[in-house]
Amino acid sequence: MGNLLVTGGAGFIGSNFVHHVVEHTDHHVTVLDALTYAGNRESLAGLPSERVDLVVGNITDAPLVDELFGRADAVVHYAAESHNDNSLHDPRPFLDTNIVGTYTLLEAARKHDTRFHHISTDEVYGDLELDDPDRFTENTPYNPSSPYSSTKAGSDLLVRAWVRSFGVRATISNCSNNYGPYQHVEKFIPRQITNVIRGVRPKLYGAGENVRDWIHADDHSSAVLTILDQGRIGDTYLIGADGEKSNKDVVELILELMGEPADAYEHVTDRAGHDLRYAIDSTKLRTELGWTPSYGDFESGLTATIAWYRDNEAWWAPTKDGVEAFYATKGQ
Repeated sequence: MGNLLVTGGAGFIGSNFVHHVVEHTDHHVTVLDALTYAGNRESLAGLPSERVDLVVGNITDAPLVDELFGRADAVVHYAAESHNDNSLHDPRPFLDTNIVGTYTLLEAARKHDTRFHHISTDEVYGDLELDDPDRFTENTPYNPSSPYSSTKAGSDLLVRAWVRSFGVRATISNCSNNYGPYQHVEKFIPRQITNVIRGVRPKLYGAGENVRDWIHADDHSSAVLTILDQGRIGDTYLIGADGEKSNKDVVELILELMGEPADAYEHVTDRAGHDLRYAIDSTKLRTELGWTPSYGDFESGLTATIAWYRDNEAWWAPTKDGVEAFYATKGQ
């Protein structure tokens, strides 16, 4: 797999994957990214030009996709519209990118017999009760609750159908919530970190009881590379690092790690349709493929993430004011 095509490789988890591949392999990477608000060419800055190419384009552009697949040994598909709140406001871009875009890629993979890995989310499974001892597994029924998660569920099913109907050499991974470098400041963890850096009190949706299962983006990247190398064609693997934390716990830990009082935050209006709890059981990935996360606990990963945002204000500052102005209109 000397030539990797990474869709959405200028986005958050996609760019982290590109950095991981460059650091840990000899592969050449071509990034295909539309550079919407979530994509940022600066997230690829500093990578060697002989190892990484950026192609600005859309995954729904069939001729472009066909050309890029023609010279790729494998494709990792990160590109997606992924903001739940945006999907409630205007679902159409989510259908275009997550459904039509994935279909376009699958048809190219079918034509060129290209190894294909599809990145998905645990949100396709819906949510769990706060006191439910269960976690999501590869056998959990799909129960998406938003236009975003329903289009991701649809894209997963397309991949499975193309494997079964046309023999496409594909795998799927569904991951818990990522955090780490290069994450847009509209997202929960970087928004709170950058608020504290700027002397603004963090914001906590509702009572803060909602639970997410957090994984550092570098651990997600290593898991994806493991699946790409060793995963069984047609299989789905859940990626998680046993990082269940309530939003309240996360905000308080951020404040403590940044030298602020743990209660120095504000409660704001809860998000519409805010899922209660996500939790991943990654036993299959760990036992069958031997993967383990590098960050043994959430605090160590969060400490590294805080340091990155402190050191890279030039990366996130240009979008910060606009994000906060938008959330102010919603009372959040």
